[in-house]
Amino acid sequence: MVSDTQVSYQVHGTGEPVLLIPPAATRSAVWLSHQVPALLRAGYQAITFDSRGTPPSAVPLGPYRLADLVADAVDLITGLGVGPCRVVGASLGAMVAQELTLARPDLVTAAALLCTRCRTDFFRGTAARALAARVRDGDHTDYDAVGSLLQLFSARTLADDHAAADWFEVFRTFPARGPGLAAQYEATVIDDRRAALRGVRRPCLVMGFAEDVLTPPSLCREVADSIPGCRYVQIAECGHFGFLERPDEVNAVLLDFFGT
Repeated sequence: MVSDTQVSYQVHGTGEPVLLIPPAATRSAVWLSHQVPALLRAGYQAITFDSRGTPPSAVPLGPYRLADLVADAVDLITGLGVGPCRVVGASLGAMVAQELTLARPDLVTAAALLCTRCRTDFFRGTAARALAARVRDGDHTDYDAVGSLLQLFSARTLADDHAAADWFEVFRTFPARGPGLAAQYEATVIDDRRAALRGVRRPCLVMGFAEDVLTPPSLCREVADSIPGCRYVQIAECGHFGFLERPDEVNAVLLDFFGT
């Protein structure tokens, strides 16, 4: 055991296992509407979990390092006896997945890295720290919900009144608040890992989303260019949560990658 933090997990279906690692301050349920059903239909077992800092998982005192989140994933894979397995991660979850693949290739057969990056520039470092402070202080306003929509979705989704209103209510009803989620945001501020990622020796896919503000395609491509033999695919007309905006396209790419 490399981590003493207990995480809440769910196992869906049977078959070859796929571990799904969520974005920062996002519950594991984010995968349930689209990615889990697609994996089950394709004959895979899907394993979802809430990262440390997201109840009902443990909420230890921060700060959280990326290595801490990797250790939690190692413990889950080894504890369930499902390694080596396929791994999918989005945003912070993708950063965890790529470091997991580098550190423990014996536990990973292939990794799909959605909206990822391997370094933190000034804007995104400043934004992550500011958002962490906002989340930590517990003061929720409608402005925060609007800000979340602007960061996470494309112009196409925001122009759809029905979709925009639905997502606004989600973020307004379930605001990201608390020290654990703040520590997750802070864990996204990383040193430059381009050189280190050249040591990855497992098949990898990087998926960028064309209108992503938080991890734009240029940063996703840096990861793909750093990992030997990595495949890069870009999905049009979607933002940071492109796997929710364009699930059919995203799932088709994922399943094609895992099937090769």
